[in-house]
Amino acid sequence: MDKGCDNLTEYILINYRWVFVCLFLLPISFLYDLWLYFRNWIVFKLTSAPKKHDTKVKYIQKQIHQWGIQGKKTQMCTARPGWQTVSFRRPAYKSTMTQIKVDLVDILHVDSNRKIVRVEPLVTMGQLTATLNPLGWTIPVLPEIDDLTVGGLVMGTGIESSSHKYGLFQHICISYELVLADGSVVKCSKDEHSDLFYAIPWSYGTLGILTAVEIKLIPAKQYVKLTYQPVKGSENIAREFIKVSKDLNNEFVEGLAYSRDDAVIMTGVQTNEVEYDKVNAIGKWYKPWFFLHVKEMINKNTRVTEYIPLRDYYHRHTRSIFWELQDIIPFGNNLLFRIIFGWLMPPKISLLKLTQTKAIKKLYENNHVLQDMLVPIETLDDSIKIFRDTFDVYPLWLCPFILPNDPGMLHPKEDREQLYVDIGLYGVPKVEKFRPKEDMRKIEKYVTDVGGFQMLYADTYMTREEFRTMFDHSLYDRVREKLQCKEAFPEVYDKVSRKARI
Repeated sequence: MDKGCDNLTEYILINYRWVFVCLFLLPISFLYDLWLYFRNWIVFKLTSAPKKHDTKVKYIQKQIHQWGIQGKKTQMCTARPGWQTVSFRRPAYKSTMTQIKVDLVDILHVDSNRKIVRVEPLVTMGQLTATLNPLGWTIPVLPEIDDLTVGGLVMGTGIESSSHKYGLFQHICISYELVLADGSVVKCSKDEHSDLFYAIPWSYGTLGILTAVEIKLIPAKQYVKLTYQPVKGSENIAREFIKVSKDLNNEFVEGLAYSRDDAVIMTGVQTNEVEYDKVNAIGKWYKPWFFLHVKEMINKNTRVTEYIPLRDYYHRHTRSIFWELQDIIPFGNNLLFRIIFGWLMPPKISLLKLTQTKAIKKLYENNHVLQDMLVPIETLDDSIKIFRDTFDVYPLWLCPFILPNDPGMLHPKEDREQLYVDIGLYGVPKVEKFRPKEDMRKIEKYVTDVGGFQMLYADTYMTREEFRTMFDHSLYDRVREKLQCKEAFPEVYDKVSRKARI
């Protein structure tokens, strides 16, 4: 009887999860965002955030000093709950470590003269655009999802459709402030403690506790003039995408492939001059989800140009969480639903994680892929083919980025700057007999062989040796030894491998 009830409960939670999401998570998400918006505005406008920052950093130092006094019994990590991160998995390692409490959620200073914004690591992309755009500024690389944090994008990675010009999120960062394993505070940049500066990106909080970041600013205009170009044929898709990615006159480049032979390649530039009959405020609650709006361009089979408000463009994939939300709320793009409930969208990713049952986790693990693979752009056609044969997941997200030959964990295998492409796979594989571990290991080997990299928010099945082959640990190991991190923090692999997550 109990087993039958459990099976029925699992069936309902899996197939009718949208009921819970619509009735509970959407309202809670909306109220949370509303509270967060007013809190951030009050802190930035009416209080002295930098002075409070120093107090918060001292509290982190105090905790680390206490950890030392108590004998350094376990390694350290932040106390931020695993469900609050954007990663699909929760970190299992947190339960065995000393958790350091952090409350670093504020934008500290916008310096228009130096063209720099100084922020704490838990500042989100939504926070940044809401603050910077009205002031006439933006950051060069601004990933799409509102809830992505600066710290996550530095310690992990961040890619956006301007990356073919500016690089990854780490490449627009001017300096980092950290509390180290001995409790000291250090600021590093290209000219000051440069080894630490280059070792921090992709280090996943294993060199110290990140407390502040300075980020480049560029002028913001009101709109993005976005051109949609439908492309037919896999070879043509790769050829056209490479062509527009190498053209630096394009400020933004993005591709969405909807099948092996159908894609839409988008290029954009900022502008203050518009044709008002072509303005499309895609961020409005009643508008179609962006990826489905783009898909309509395939049937039009001609180049189309629109003018999209800048902030709407930046967060174009937020309302549908790329295309993940269609599996959670299947009718979410229905016109009637958008008009009545669209203003509540999307549910917070953190709340979706928090309310996952074991049955849903198992379903996702065995029947879902959530990966970003970074490969040299010359391999794009071959990469798309092997991803299709292994997963057959569509749409595919294509985003180019320039990768400088900097030291650190991530740099081209060749001794020169190189153009890469992020291929994002999010959805249910259509291949027969999908095998999560075996298929992912096959892809991880392919990506390593072509000189590529796997984003670390996703499931990583590599062994420690394979992981060290993919990512250059030379500088990272030297910095860890110099800063005596072994007792204080785990290695990156011990935080991102599949066995470290649940």
